[in-house]
Amino acid sequence: MLAALKNAMKIPDLRRKILYTITLLAVYRIGSFVPVPGVDAVGLAQQLGVDGGNLFGFLNLFTGGALERFTVFAQGVSPYITASIVMNLLSIIVPSLEKLSKEGPEGRKVIAKYTR
Repeated sequence: MLAALKNAMKIPDLRRKILYTITLLAVYRIGSFVPVPGVDAVGLAQQLGVDGGNLFGFLNLFTGGALERFTVFAQGVSPYITASIVMNLLSIIVPSLEKLSKEGPEGRKVIAKYTR
C-alpha cells in the first residue's frame, strides 16, 4: 500500500490531484466544526431533540455530528436554493428586478449575482 502511494507521488499530475483532494477534504472537515454565527447550538439541540431517536438524530448521525453543531458546511446548498427562490419571487413583485429579468441574459446575470 505504501509502495503504491510512493509510486503515485512520483507522477506530477497524479500527485497534484491527490494533494488537491486531500486539501479539499481538510477544508471540509475544518468547515464542519465552524458554527453558524448567531445560532445557539445548545438551544437548537434541545429544540430538535438530538438525544432522542428521531429523524434529526438520524440525519445528525450521517453528518458526523455537524448538524447538531449547526455548522457552516452542514447546511449544504439549501441557503443558495432558498435565496434563488426568493429572488425569483421578488423579480415578479419588485419592478426594478422585473425589468432586469426581462432584459435577457445580461439581466439574469445581474439577478444571479444578487442571489449569490
